[in-house]
Amino acid sequence: MLDLIAGDMVEVDRVIARRLDTGVPLVSQVSRYIISAGGKRLRPALLLLMSGALGYTGDQRFNLAAVVEFIHTATLLHDDVVDESTLRRGRATANESFGNPASVLVGDFLYSRAFQMMLDANNMRVMQILAEATNIIAEGEVLQLMNMHDASLDEAAYLRVIRSKTAKLFEASTRLAAVLANATPEMEEACATYGQALGTAFQVIDDVLDYTGDANETGKNVGDDLREGKTTLPLIFAMQRATPAQSSLVRAAIEAGDTTQLGKVIEIVQETGALDASRAAAAAEAQRAIHALKDFPANLHASGLLQLAAQLLERRA
Repeated sequence: MLDLIAGDMVEVDRVIARRLDTGVPLVSQVSRYIISAGGKRLRPALLLLMSGALGYTGDQRFNLAAVVEFIHTATLLHDDVVDESTLRRGRATANESFGNPASVLVGDFLYSRAFQMMLDANNMRVMQILAEATNIIAEGEVLQLMNMHDASLDEAAYLRVIRSKTAKLFEASTRLAAVLANATPEMEEACATYGQALGTAFQVIDDVLDYTGDANETGKNVGDDLREGKTTLPLIFAMQRATPAQSSLVRAAIEAGDTTQLGKVIEIVQETGALDASRAAAAAEAQRAIHALKDFPANLHASGLLQLAAQLLERRA
């Protein structure tokens, strides 16, 4: 479905390259390092697909697609510093290559550049959406930090974090397309629902891959979530379904960030059916995304959005 927007993505890349131009070499070097790392560019792709589904063909879609990619990239730079990550998308993280100070400061540059670019839309609603999204993402990061090594986290608290930290920018991307297209308030909410549901499903599957994926495919180290003390949905379901002894082992591993027990934790996650339960939760979110598109016009871009939600559950990286 991404072939539909291949030409549009070329235009977005041009905007990104132009707006990364700066007189400070290290800023350009670190920014280009992470942006060129082969990411999925899913958030800008969503904005472009949704714009096509709603019939919007103006150039602001390229500008705002670059904006959401800059915001996302800034969060990655800061995330990897906080999580002390060493591997992303199959290569060394920016903080591993350039150090923590450079990663944090270049992340700040990308945020500020994104806000400069928002002004080009000359639309207060666009500013409201992106300012709110950026703020909620930051709240989600802090929530996740507070929840580190907390094995008592339940499903509701987990969902609050990922809907703030991950799904909010998906939601903003699809909502922005509706605003650009001058869609009705009802259609705007449908676009936002699609984005939020898709983003939630995306993160749940990402958390499943931490216990089932191959580092060569996922581009990150298996067990990173456990090392960082993150109580993700597979672990929540595993502790609910496990024997007291198994639950105690998982709980201790989370609280200590202990990956020496990773093999046993993976066995427990698999034996309890926690992975299947997590995939079912992701499938329910994907279905919610599909349902949100029920009143959309029948066109190739809308079909692409449907296909994206359906295929998300098959992702392996």
